[in-house]
Amino acid sequence: MPCSAPIYQCPFMIDIVSTAESAPFVTAVPTADVDRDDGAYRSWLKEAVRKVRAESGRSADTHLLSFPLPEEWGIDLYLKDESTHPTGSLKHRLARSLFLYALCNGWIRPGGPVIEASSGSTAVSEAYFAKLIGVPFIAVMPRTTSGEKTRLIEFHGGRCHLVDDPRSVYEVSAALAAESGGHFMDQFTYAERATDWRGNNNIAESVYQQLSRERYPEPAWIVATAGTGGTSATFARYIHYMQYDTRVCVPDPENSCFFDGWTRGDPEATSDTASRIEGIGRPRMEPSFVTAAIDRMMKVPDAASVAAVRVLERVLGRRAGGSTGTGLWSSLKIVAEMLERGERGSVVTLLCDPGDRYLDKYYSDTWLASQGLDIAPYTATLEHVLATGEWA
Repeated sequence: MPCSAPIYQCPFMIDIVSTAESAPFVTAVPTADVDRDDGAYRSWLKEAVRKVRAESGRSADTHLLSFPLPEEWGIDLYLKDESTHPTGSLKHRLARSLFLYALCNGWIRPGGPVIEASSGSTAVSEAYFAKLIGVPFIAVMPRTTSGEKTRLIEFHGGRCHLVDDPRSVYEVSAALAAESGGHFMDQFTYAERATDWRGNNNIAESVYQQLSRERYPEPAWIVATAGTGGTSATFARYIHYMQYDTRVCVPDPENSCFFDGWTRGDPEATSDTASRIEGIGRPRMEPSFVTAAIDRMMKVPDAASVAAVRVLERVLGRRAGGSTGTGLWSSLKIVAEMLERGERGSVVTLLCDPGDRYLDKYYSDTWLASQGLDIAPYTATLEHVLATGEWA
């Protein structure tokens, strides 16, 4: 799949200079007056950026759902419902930011494919934006990714490249980009920097605006699960920038290295097994996971995550993906801790994507049995805390 973007010759002569007193450095000596402005490309770029920004204007903000807790507890729990985005997940915001970042950096060119390493939801959203601006899209994903996600990627005009080893998605994506002359979007590196964390209608600013008339407008805790780490970084940075007292907790599923890397302060931590909770958990410490910005992490059993999404369906009548369950489990644990300490306040977590994408996984007893997951004791824990406020 060739890239039609022009290939420019480097207008510099590169000298590598090394002395005993200093480390090697590069000097660039101009050798010609080169005008890199391509009128056709600039016209295409302006129109591509316009289309992406216009899409943002057409998308209403997502709802902040109230999870019912007894009034006398003095604690309010909310779920930011990101499943209502046009592509059905929290990753819609990320994909929009990544496309704007790459376009404005000059990395995406007319006709050149965009390639992404993903566990599914980001790829669905990126396929949507690639189609919007008229470039091909290839998603590199683990073969275990849900069939519904691959269907959605293809529905939006993307192509799926499945790999057996989830740890290989980075290298395969980079190789495909090099072979095709395209751009490797690399969400796991750029997620935390592509989003304007100071505001500009990011998810953190949206949450605080929606809470402004609630009885506890400044939440005690925000609970954000991590795939890239970009969302937790956005929340944490915005909180620090606005000088709020809110703390950020990041729950981590089984088979993810984030918790171990954070607790041990080990940026080289890895996991040899892929996460069963799609969209969160990683086999390596991703560059976008800003460990110093967050306040707390929890390790959540996968069976607990599944139990939580099933309890969510019973209480709110809404099906959600497993990452929502990971966040809800941790949020209810924090609620119980606040009650035990006699604290009042609010807790916010995320409804990341709809459960319809996972009917053959988290809502399938057959799948649970095949994975050796018993959700009964975790369901009992959740029902107990909802009835009594105590964490069993």
